Amino acid sequence: MNLSLSSSSPATSVAASSSPSSATSWFSAIVRGRADRSGSPKVAGNLGTSDGVSARPIKGKNQFRGLLFKYGPKPIQVAFKTGDHKQQVVFIGGLTDGFLATEYLEPLAIALDREKWSLVQLLMSSSYGGFGASSLQQDASEIDQLVNYLINKENSEGVVLLGHSTGCQDIVHYMRTNAPCSLAVRAAILQAPVSDREYRAMLPETAAMIDLASTMIAEGHGSKLMPREADSSSPITAYRYHSLCAYMGDEDMFSSDLTDDQLRTRLGHMCNTPCQVIFSMADEYVPDYVDKKALVERLCRAMGGAEKVEIEHGNHSLSNRVGEAVQAVIDFVKREGPKGWDDPWK
Repeated sequence: MNLSLSSSSPATSVAASSSPSSATSWFSAIVRGRADRSGSPKVAGNLGTSDGVSARPIKGKNQFRGLLFKYGPKPIQVAFKTGDHKQQVVFIGGLTDGFLATEYLEPLAIALDREKWSLVQLLMSSSYGGFGASSLQQDASEIDQLVNYLINKENSEGVVLLGHSTGCQDIVHYMRTNAPCSLAVRAAILQAPVSDREYRAMLPETAAMIDLASTMIAEGHGSKLMPREADSSSPITAYRYHSLCAYMGDEDMFSSDLTDDQLRTRLGHMCNTPCQVIFSMADEYVPDYVDKKALVERLCRAMGGAEKVEIEHGNHSLSNRVGEAVQAVIDFVKREGPKGWDDPWK
């Protein structure tokens, strides 16, 4: 259904009804896409306003207009798409995030629509307070389900993944899986790829909690919950706490004390995908002792030469540098995004 998504009202208002999704597979879409190149140019559909005029993706402040859809069997597996286009930027938020996670999403949706791109925001099992009982493996599986939906139901011509904070770890892990639908990922953007371990190491309870998590995992209780003081924002299992906080845990990908070889082991496979790293030079989740310029240089090198964007004075979510964030994403998407069917699938 076509909906207006708003953070200012608890109710979701129905804007219009949509036509049924196409049941054709991506194989037939490839054939159709190739035929279109020799015929008349493609015209992107609009979101079904009653007067036939294409609806803008933003209705008002914190009000998004678009398509709300389920992409998987779980109740939480819902996504929201603004813009009715065949190329999509998929936003993957960090811990405790859900819809409307960062302030740059609103102007980004507008800018992408102008370039004939859609913005997709998804909810996963780990969204909001669910991260404590989830894992990178679970996130990767659900991201793959979303990409599969976009290919088979929306006839996608390819996607760009945009990760924020811990969403960056999701992208790195997903691209390592070599899942079949990952072939549709034409580029990746890592915004605020920071070390959860280095940040949490500054908290007084972390060292003792890591020891407890390690003991619980060794005793076969990795799926059991840690004490409340381990994380005040969500119940968290011993496994997830260890994954986030322990040295060389599953999610320890962006720490400044990792060697170049360790970074290459964790990030080197990203060299097969065009990548952009957007690093906030005043990120409040990066300890003061970390040389941010040196770190982002090392991260990009470990990924085989990813594009580096340093946002001076930018905070973690770039709420104070929204324009720069949007411009960086748009420039990269226009340059590295899919150019048609032959490009994504050959």
